[in-house]
Formats: sequence, structure tokens, C-alpha cells
Amino acid sequence: MAQPFVAEEHHVEEVREHLEDYVGLEHVRVQRRDDLLVFESGPNEDAVPHTRFRRIGDHRWQIEVPLKDGGWDRLPLSIQLIEAVDIVISEFPWTLAPRERPKSPPPDGS
Repeated sequence: MAQPFVAEEHHVEEVREHLEDYVGLEHVRVQRRDDLLVFESGPNEDAVPHTRFRRIGDHRWQIEVPLKDGGWDRLPLSIQLIEAVDIVISEFPWTLAPRERPKSPPPDGS
């Protein structure tokens, strides 16, 4: 069985350095989880996911965007990491817009 590809720390650093070239993305941070790099914001204990990049090959990544129901939609691309980041920034900028999680109603319903 083939081993899955893993997102590595040097991928995180490469993306962090690349994001420094853009204004307005200071709220976005990069997290690494298994084969994913996730762009998120907000408090660490309740982070808001913006988009993620799944490593599917040595130099191939897929873009995934969040759905309203909490799932993820994969875009039909298989491209290099920085190219994927640039596509999200230029073609899907609303996925990186600052936002907060909806507030839960108080337990007493008021």
C-alpha cells in the first residue's frame, strides 16, 4: 500500500513567507495536519477554517474550500503549492475574508 503524502514543516514556512507578500491577510495563519495545510483565523481553541491544501503527490496539491454544512469541496486542480495559494488569493479571495463563528444563543433562549 502506498504511503500517503504528508504536509511538512518546510511547506508551512514556504507558504508563510509567501503570504507576507500580500496585504490584508495578516489574520490568516497556516496550520499543518497530516496531508493538509489549513488557512485559519480566530482563537486557536475555536479557529475558523478558510481554505485548505491537500498534498496528493510529491509536488501536487489540491485546493479545498469549506461548505456551509461543515464539509469541504475539492477543486478539480492538481498543482504546485504556491500556485494553489495564489489561485485562492486571486480567484477566491472571499474564502480568506476575516469572519467569526456565529454566536450560539444563550442557554436560557433570551
